Amino acid sequence: MAAQKAFEPLKIGVIVGREWSWPPAFIDEVNRRKTGVTAEFAKLGGTRMNEPVPYRVLVDRISHEVPYYRSYLKNAALQGARVVNDPFMWTADDKFFEASLADRLGVASPRTLVLPNKDYVPGIVHTESLRNLIYPLDWNWITEYVGIPCVLKDAHGGGWRDVYIVHSVEELIFRYNQSGLLTMIVQEYIRWENYARCMCLGGEDILVMKYDPRTRTYFAEHDFEPALYERIRRDALALVQALGYDMNTVEFAIRDGIPYAIDFMNPAPDMDINSLGEAHFRWCVTHMADLCIRLAQSGEPTRDRYHWGKEAG
Repeated sequence: MAAQKAFEPLKIGVIVGREWSWPPAFIDEVNRRKTGVTAEFAKLGGTRMNEPVPYRVLVDRISHEVPYYRSYLKNAALQGARVVNDPFMWTADDKFFEASLADRLGVASPRTLVLPNKDYVPGIVHTESLRNLIYPLDWNWITEYVGIPCVLKDAHGGGWRDVYIVHSVEELIFRYNQSGLLTMIVQEYIRWENYARCMCLGGEDILVMKYDPRTRTYFAEHDFEPALYERIRRDALALVQALGYDMNTVEFAIRDGIPYAIDFMNPAPDMDINSLGEAHFRWCVTHMADLCIRLAQSGEPTRDRYHWGKEAG
C-alpha cells in the first residue's frame, strides 16, 4: 500500500479543453459518492523535472492539442500516477498501425495503405534524404488494392479533419497533393447500411450505440440483431484491450451484416450531452466514475507497463 500512501488523500485530476458538460458532471459524481476519492480540475503552471504529482489518477481529455499537458502527463506517469489514457501509447499510435492490428486480431476492417508524405520539413533534401522511397508513386497499384471510391485521411487525425471520400484516381492525387506534411492513409470505402459507435471504458465496459456519421447523430436505441450486436461488442473489446486504452470509441460500418472497424483511434472521445443524449451521457459519467475510483483505490500506476528502474532507497 506504500504507493497509495504517497497519494493520500486519493485525488483524481481532470485535464480538459472546451468541453463543458461531462467534466463537471464527472467531478460531481465522484465527489458525491464519498468513497475517499475526490476529483477536481487539475491546475498546472510549469513542471520541474521529476516533480511529484498530487493526483493518483489523471484523466486526459486535451493533451493531443496542448503539448505541454502531454509532457506533464508523462512525468506524472513516471511518478506513479495512473494516466487515462496512457500518454506513451497515444503518442506512438496511428491509424495505419491500428488497421494492421485489427487485421492481425481477425477483426474485419477496410483494406488500408499508408502513403509516403507529400511534403517534408526544410532540412529534407529530396535527392539525398529520400533515397529509400520509390518515386513516383504507383497510383494504379495503390487503387487496385483499396478500390475506387476510397477514403484518404490523416493517419494521426481526429474530429473528421482531413478526411476525403474520393471517386477517381485524379481526385485521389489532387487531395494527396494538398496534404502537406501530414502522413496520409488511403482506405477501402465501405458502403454501409448501418453504423455503430461504441464507447469503451476500462477495457471491459462497452456501450454499443447506433450512430449516423453523415449527420453525426446518436440514436437513443440501436436496432442491431443479437448476433451482430455481440460481434460488435466482442470486436470492440478485442481492439481496446490490445491497444491498452482505458477510454476510447470504436466505430463500425456495417455492410452485408459484417461490422468493419472503421475508426478506433479516439482516446479522447466525445462525451458531450448535446451529442450523446441524456441516457448515453449518464452512462459515460457513471462508468468513468466507476473506472477512475477503482484505479485510484487499486494503486495501479501507468509506469508498471514500462521498465524505468527502481526508485532510490
